[in-house]
Amino acid sequence: MIKKQHKYCDFFQLKFIQLRCNFINLLINFFMGVNMLHETISLPVRYLDKGVKNNCAKPNLMTYILDNYEEFSAERKRPLVLICPGGGYEFLSDREAEPVAIKMNALGFHAAVLRYSLAPMDFPAALLDLCEAVALCRSRAAEWNVDTEKIVVAGFSAGGHLAASLGVYWNSPLIQKYLPLSASDVRPNALLLGYPVIKSGDFSHESSIKNVLGGATEFTEADVSLERLVSKDTPRTFMWHTNEDNCVPLENSLEFAHALRRASVPFEYHIFEKGGHGLSLATKETAWPNGVGDEPTCATWPELFARFIVDMFGN
Repeated sequence: MIKKQHKYCDFFQLKFIQLRCNFINLLINFFMGVNMLHETISLPVRYLDKGVKNNCAKPNLMTYILDNYEEFSAERKRPLVLICPGGGYEFLSDREAEPVAIKMNALGFHAAVLRYSLAPMDFPAALLDLCEAVALCRSRAAEWNVDTEKIVVAGFSAGGHLAASLGVYWNSPLIQKYLPLSASDVRPNALLLGYPVIKSGDFSHESSIKNVLGGATEFTEADVSLERLVSKDTPRTFMWHTNEDNCVPLENSLEFAHALRRASVPFEYHIFEKGGHGLSLATKETAWPNGVGDEPTCATWPELFARFIVDMFGN
């Protein structure tokens, strides 16, 4: 989600959605004995003393961890989908946060939502926040019943840029320059990208690129033009976009798909004809008050993604 005015126009609807989701969760817990682990965990900010500014942000991870059952799933290890909401690196869209996490739960996946650093900041502050989040999920895998080989990093719009950034940088010296984490600690096993910001220059979303770079003088647009950085080590990717998106043009995901193909990275890519930017689930649940964003054809993407994960990892 990019357009900042939506932050205000859908405020009350978002609060209603959150309350309704929380109420539904309480009912499920009461009647079915489900013990979902739902907590907010503060993430360390270990890069400030190395000159990376993050606007005094306090990044955190909100978990939606499903329970196991002695009757039939006591030893089950599930995939985890780590969600990066969009917002142009200016704010974080609630429409692309908890509703998506709950949908992932409904599909049988653990989920977590990352609240990462925002402008004014320096590159790679938000990327380092995401690294800390992935490393945390791996470190808690036994407690949470997470399969450490099935950690999917998801992102929408500018959050898609963040997720894809980890996809191209996870094993680069850039991460180890700022954090005491290994490549295996922060490696995403797959990417889920919804209408992602990818590139600078032609067809870019200029404010997102400006915001992610911030005041970092040692980095340029080339360092955040992700279609140029794809390699054979970029994780397998599920991606979707709409032809009518006039905010983050389709060329962003198209060029990323071309780069994946050139690098022989497996991917699944869906282009839907109808629908503007920032659709999230593309259902009434995440539509704006005027009904925009309810696109039934696009709303099939979560089930397509779930099938992609089964095909990739097995049941």
